[in-house]
Amino acid sequence: MLVLFETAAGYAIFKVLNESKLQQVDCLYKEFETPEKANKIVKLKHFEKFQDTTEALAAATALVEGKLGKSLKKVLKKVVAKEAHEQLAISDAKLGGVIKEKLDLSCVHSPAVAELMRCIRGQMESLITGLPPREMSAMSLGLAHSLSRYKLKFSPDKVDTMIVQAISLLDDLDKELNNYIMRCREWYGWHFPELGKVITDNLAYCKSVRKIGDRTNVAGSDLSDILPEEIEVEVKLAAEISMGTEVSEEDIGNIRHLCDQVVEISEYRAQLYDYLKNRMMAIAPNLTVMVGELVGARLISHAGSLLNLAKHPASTVQILGAEKALFRALKTRKDTPKYGLIYHASLVGQTTAKNKGKISRMLAAKAALAIRYDALGEDTNAEMGAENRAKLEARLRQLEDKGIRRISGTGKAMAKADKYQHKSEVRIYDPSGDSTIPSTSKKRKFEEVEEEDATEPTTPAVKPKKAKQELAIEDEERKAEIHQNYKTSEELGS
Repeated sequence: MLVLFETAAGYAIFKVLNESKLQQVDCLYKEFETPEKANKIVKLKHFEKFQDTTEALAAATALVEGKLGKSLKKVLKKVVAKEAHEQLAISDAKLGGVIKEKLDLSCVHSPAVAELMRCIRGQMESLITGLPPREMSAMSLGLAHSLSRYKLKFSPDKVDTMIVQAISLLDDLDKELNNYIMRCREWYGWHFPELGKVITDNLAYCKSVRKIGDRTNVAGSDLSDILPEEIEVEVKLAAEISMGTEVSEEDIGNIRHLCDQVVEISEYRAQLYDYLKNRMMAIAPNLTVMVGELVGARLISHAGSLLNLAKHPASTVQILGAEKALFRALKTRKDTPKYGLIYHASLVGQTTAKNKGKISRMLAAKAALAIRYDALGEDTNAEMGAENRAKLEARLRQLEDKGIRRISGTGKAMAKADKYQHKSEVRIYDPSGDSTIPSTSKKRKFEEVEEEDATEPTTPAVKPKKAKQELAIEDEERKAEIHQNYKTSEELGS
């Protein structure tokens, strides 16, 4: 068996002298306690040294990504291909698959091989001859610096940083815009207070103020490119009867400068939103389809990166952003929050109040799958997100339509099944208690009916007409007998 061992200085190929020792994995480290023992187990067959740090970095990057580099391919063709019948022990199973596919070499990866690699690493200086320890440490340090710089430069997390910074800047711009617009309305309101009530849109208000200046210029100003015709007429009428105070040209100049800032920031905000939208569709398309660009970007920003967000379970994604409310509820033993940032998603917003909790839970579960697919999957399409969103919309319609009965089609059968039945007990008046004559026959009749019900519970006890006639005859006979007895008692008494 041959062993492929990677170092910072180059590739080493070892020959296993005693393969029986590999069967005892737990005791293998004892065979590598000293250099003499180690040389009895493995022997250096070939060592391919790297020319410089650039070649070492390329080889290390290929190994990290599970690819077959040029230098490694050259070594394997030169040394291992001569002994094709030998198995090649490697530390990475993915790399073994590539080697077997490209060079048709039999590769082995097992716990015994991993333990053998660890033991070789412990006695590396004695097993690899012709390489000074000082040079080995210098190559290791140089490769570590180069690999760290490469990972930092081409880190996929850096793309997430762009989203985090963009959404944070978007929120900051919204706050600043609100402050600037409120200041502009209050400042210009001293001069033309009626304008604020006529024009409700903030951006249109600032553009109008910038174009009008002093309210005496309203009559000669053309605001058709900013305002609709009816609102423009209202502005001109309000300017004629305005109750505002007179201000100087310097004040109007400062107000116009503030309006310029508001318009510029608004335009930049629209541009930033388009940038964020494109970036989100490129990095997390499935999450964007599920919850939207802004909510998805805020979730990524709150977690720190897309990979960190992918590590969160669905229950955490659901209440992400409501940590204060969660811990306050846990502390006071109240109900925990049902949603955090995910509340602003369109699916949660369009449902009724009683179904918001259910939809947010289902949306968080599907969004967690979408996040992991975006962060760890190889595909970059949004088919999975679109499919899950369609399922959620169908479920939402089902929840909203619950309780609404269909009239046409198969709804008739449903209506029959749900027919209303009065469940309250209504007791019917029993006229048998009105007679003073003992109603033994009635009692017997009820007992017979109960016995028949007990024996045949499935079929109702329906007595034929003959039985009713017989009972009527028996009643007449009993009445006659009682009447006769009554007469006899009267005669005896007399």
